[in-house]
Amino acid sequence: MSRSTASRALNEETYVSPQARQAVRAAVRDLGYSPNQAARSLVTKRTGGVALVLSEPESMVLDDPYYLVAMRAAFRELANRGSQMLVMFVDNKEDIPRTMKFLDGGHVDGVLVFAPHIGDPLATALRLLRVPVVFGGSSVANGKGLYTVDYDNTSGAKLAVEYLLARGRRRIVTVSGPRDQRSARDRLAGWRETMAAAGLAWEGLAEAADFTQTGGDIAMQRLLDRVPDLDAVFAASDPMAAGAMRALHSAGRRVPDDVAVIGFDDNPRVAPLLDPPLTSVHQDPGEQVREMIEMLLRLLSGEQPPQRHLVLPVSLTTRQSA
Repeated sequence: MSRSTASRALNEETYVSPQARQAVRAAVRDLGYSPNQAARSLVTKRTGGVALVLSEPESMVLDDPYYLVAMRAAFRELANRGSQMLVMFVDNKEDIPRTMKFLDGGHVDGVLVFAPHIGDPLATALRLLRVPVVFGGSSVANGKGLYTVDYDNTSGAKLAVEYLLARGRRRIVTVSGPRDQRSARDRLAGWRETMAAAGLAWEGLAEAADFTQTGGDIAMQRLLDRVPDLDAVFAASDPMAAGAMRALHSAGRRVPDDVAVIGFDDNPRVAPLLDPPLTSVHQDPGEQVREMIEMLLRLLSGEQPPQRHLVLPVSLTTRQSA
């Protein structure tokens, strides 16, 4: 048979008779044939690969439960779509030229990016790539021309504080995230706006940390020293909430009797396992990644996604800590 007929049979295309398809499959089996991906890429202009770029030190990513869930979800979703995932860590600005050279060198079809720090030069550089790029959130102040998928961080913080207010808490402090991350700034803004709307003072009731359990512990100790009459804590991540609960326990404060605690993430490996189990703002990294991949695949197929900046809703999962 002709080469074109064999090619159509191998690629599961139509207009191939069942007899021809069966003959090609038999020949493939007998010869141990596998397609040459490099040669196929020359024709299709596709590599079958997608890069997941994480602009954080490797040690931090591998210790962060949010990123771990996102990485697993990206691998599984891309595999189900017939693509391979390549993970790249960008530890510092010296890594950026190497990363850009690789990504623009025809090795991948598209890029998924988590670059959470505001002003990150990698996020700006990636806008120059010739392949589609989708961001998980955005650290770029001017998002024009970008494609992003993020959660409604401000509304999530408001949900948490409103829940505490409804239960009679009035001295609600917050352990906020790093000041150079947009998600942390949005969660801090949501806490502050809700406190102000309730007519409550908020000055001096916030302490920044680094989204880690140790950071949450240290921040909570500082808040206890500064605001000894606090009766609730909104922590901008579950690990920080765990650290805050540890500090409260060490200070002899009971959760939730003396101090109610709410986190952010609702990570299944953190929130339900704390003592008491943690009330937390629910967001799913897997959902975010799946939406990012859907947006990327639309761009690769020449379609325009319905929204350039997709904002996913959050909810509050209530447990015994608040």
